[in-house]
Amino acid sequence: MPTRRTLLTTIAGTSLGLALPRIPSAQTLADGPLRGGLDAGDAGILPDRSDDQSDALQQLITRAASIRQPVFLPPGRYEVSSLDLPDGSRLSGVPGATRLVHRGTDPLLSARDCRHVALSGLTLEGGGQGLAEDAGGLLSFRNVETLVLDECEILGSAKNGIHLERCGGRIDTCRISGASRAGVLSLEGKALTIRDNHVSDCGNGGILIHRWTSGDDGAMVTGNRIERIAALDGGTGQHGNGINIYLADNVLVADNHIRDCAFSALRANSASNIVMRGNTCLNSGETAIYAEFAFQGAIISDNLVDGAANGILVVNLDVGGRLATVSGNLLRNLTLTAPYEHTGAGFGFGIAAEADTVITGNVIETAATYGLMLGWGPYLQDVVASGNIIRKVPVGIAVSVVEGSGKTLIAGNLISEAPQGAIVGYRWREKVTDDLIGGSKAYPHLTLADNRSR
Repeated sequence: MPTRRTLLTTIAGTSLGLALPRIPSAQTLADGPLRGGLDAGDAGILPDRSDDQSDALQQLITRAASIRQPVFLPPGRYEVSSLDLPDGSRLSGVPGATRLVHRGTDPLLSARDCRHVALSGLTLEGGGQGLAEDAGGLLSFRNVETLVLDECEILGSAKNGIHLERCGGRIDTCRISGASRAGVLSLEGKALTIRDNHVSDCGNGGILIHRWTSGDDGAMVTGNRIERIAALDGGTGQHGNGINIYLADNVLVADNHIRDCAFSALRANSASNIVMRGNTCLNSGETAIYAEFAFQGAIISDNLVDGAANGILVVNLDVGGRLATVSGNLLRNLTLTAPYEHTGAGFGFGIAAEADTVITGNVIETAATYGLMLGWGPYLQDVVASGNIIRKVPVGIAVSVVEGSGKTLIAGNLISEAPQGAIVGYRWREKVTDDLIGGSKAYPHLTLADNRSR
């Protein structure tokens, strides 16, 4: 006869068994119906083999795309090359565990003239292996209406990590590292979203939004972490930028964390209606944030800059650069150390602007030359500098008094620890006035009011 204890034990075990069904293992889940689509293993494509499996995988991708089914690659290493992704391709793996290792000289993965292509959970390794002259990057996409890259790793490209031409869609939560050129290069983009990625250790650039001719691009570059970007091809700013916008209008660059770039954290060249907001820019080799050349319209707000040769530049009225607001930024530790010798305005200042620009509500501390630099020679037109705090600089505000300089309002600024003057007039780099904080009738283009210094 069973005892009372054995009956209770049996009942408890039975109840637990009913309440807690067997939990499937990770392998069971991978093999089950939750995944859907076609399994590469069923097609004889097996991980960790030393032979090239490109032909078999290409056939599977092509067949799956024709019937609108995804392809799943189980964890492991796959030696492949030159895979073409037809329209409707969806290729996925296990993040951090499914590795495609490049064995060719054409791009590892490419797609052309497609409506939709998606890659998810793949590690794509170039290993620094050389790419053909016409190969733009380890991954290459052209005229893809909706491209989705999600939770992928793109490592060790001999050129760009991801090369895109006329593509839309999104690159989301990917890690891109070790590209000899740029991590991501988008040319003539179509409202591409690049968000929450980690881009590091690239030879010439982090994320590049470029066009061949000026026009609407509409890219959104948000929430990315970018670090250690070199300028292996040299120059004075063409390379070495964390995020570089060139000829691309209507682009949003927001909430990125960027550090240790050879030149700029953010550089917008001839890019109109650019918004650069809420970015953290640390240890930039040259100017941290740049709106330069033939742009019209820039909003630069709520950014943090710590460590750079210059903080924020909004310049080049001589070629049409104009129309901006620079507000709510915090800038500090701006030095004379730069990657080249500058024969013009030089380095070591917080914010510089030339035309149709409002500079307001910024805090600047510790700059090697000026807190604000307003105008350069005759290139000064309709600038307002108001409500800024400037501390620990040789000169608080340097303003151009060269003949032909335009109207400038300097009002309500608080300047402290500026031993060479709170507000001083310059002819290019030559200091030509005493401190103007009390006002001056000698320069009718200047209006100075309610500024304070100590």
